Amino acid sequence: MKRFVIVFLSLFVLACSSEQKALLQGEWVDLSHDFSEATIYWPTAEGFKKSTVFEGHTEKGFYYTAYNFMSAEHGGTHIDAPIHFAENRQTVDQIPVTQLIGPAVVIRVIEQAERDRNYQFSVDDILRWEQAHGQIPDNSILLIDTGSSKLWPDKVAYMGTDERGEAAVINLKFPGIHPEAARFLVSKRNINAVGLDTPSIDYGGSTLFETHQILFEHNIPGMENVANLKLLPETGAFIVALPMKIKGGSGAPVRIVALLPGK
Repeated sequence: MKRFVIVFLSLFVLACSSEQKALLQGEWVDLSHDFSEATIYWPTAEGFKKSTVFEGHTEKGFYYTAYNFMSAEHGGTHIDAPIHFAENRQTVDQIPVTQLIGPAVVIRVIEQAERDRNYQFSVDDILRWEQAHGQIPDNSILLIDTGSSKLWPDKVAYMGTDERGEAAVINLKFPGIHPEAARFLVSKRNINAVGLDTPSIDYGGSTLFETHQILFEHNIPGMENVANLKLLPETGAFIVALPMKIKGGSGAPVRIVALLPGK
């Protein structure tokens, strides 16, 4: 059986195109923060809690561990399903897997975000990127690197406050996507999903969450608190972002990985 698998894989590699071979030889990068009690959640959301069922050696002599965990849908590296802000749109279990696997486009606005922690990613940022790299390809996953990942898990630096509760929301401060950029993406481009390294696809000072509404009305999901975007090239990476399949869920934790093309 082992010999058969080796022969099959060898034939598969031989049959691949040069581009496919480059991907197979590439490097995998984890774009997800781990979950712990230090994980950042929205001020009104329940944070991550882990409790021990059993840890150690049993009476029969073998080692065994098991834990329970509790968590809100929206916290840590997670996905917002369109139903989160758009009635009768996809729940997290209804998002097609093909929409969450595909080529990545990475647009960096690190300098802008350092000058203004409430910076809003703009249409100009998109057009500037396209002048250098060409139009965003159809069915891409758009990832916006604001440089915020390096601030994790310092809640004050990352999201503007470490306070909890509804009153803390007015103190939030972090970059997001301007509603005009969202309108441009749904009307002029054809992307599968968006993601960025902040707590929300709307900026920290938003009260209407217009970018959520605009993108989700068109069944374009958003990934938040994405990690390690600095490790990705502007083009050429391949994304796999598979969330926990919560039936009827408005969001879920997601493990995002990127395959960097081989040299």
